Amino acid sequence: MKKLTTVLIAAGLIASASACAAQPQLTTAETCDRVGVAAAGIPSNQSKTATTRVANAIRPLEPVASTEMKPVVTAILEFMDEQSKESPDEAKLAELGQAYQEAGTKYGELCRG
Repeated sequence: MKKLTTVLIAAGLIASASACAAQPQLTTAETCDRVGVAAAGIPSNQSKTATTRVANAIRPLEPVASTEMKPVVTAILEFMDEQSKESPDEAKLAELGQAYQEAGTKYGELCRG
């Protein structure tokens, strides 16, 4: 009887742990809303601190973003991460800047279209 109880408790703990770890994927509209709220924090004078703050607000969305929006969120984060470095690599920043512009276009199509 003790073994059965132990097995049932262990199974319950595993089930509850996996339920906590599973994050539902957001819809495109939900992802758009959350990115929009985070992006609203971008000031006109984009300081490293403000860029880092906005990136950190968007970062939790990356794993749960909709399939359509995941590349957009990833491109935004990669650009902001490079831009907020103490000494950003200018060549990489230019490359990521292009992806960031394309992500902005895609965001406009999906979220404001």
